[in-house]
Amino acid sequence: MTSLNTKPNLADADEFYARLMAAHEGLTKAQSDALNARLILILANHVGDAGILNEALEAAAKSARK
Repeated sequence: MTSLNTKPNLADADEFYARLMAAHEGLTKAQSDALNARLILILANHVGDAGILNEALEAAAKSARK
């Protein structure tokens, strides 16, 4: 069984972050929230492993409560 990888794993994280921020430019809060929701669902579909996705949900929820 694989587990959630929380170590840095993105070749050019700064470039991805810049593109993510650019995708949100000019959007309302509602549009930005909808973009985030669509991105999450697209990536969840790509991952395709409910166990990994549940680990990610737990990690994100724990981090949000700090």
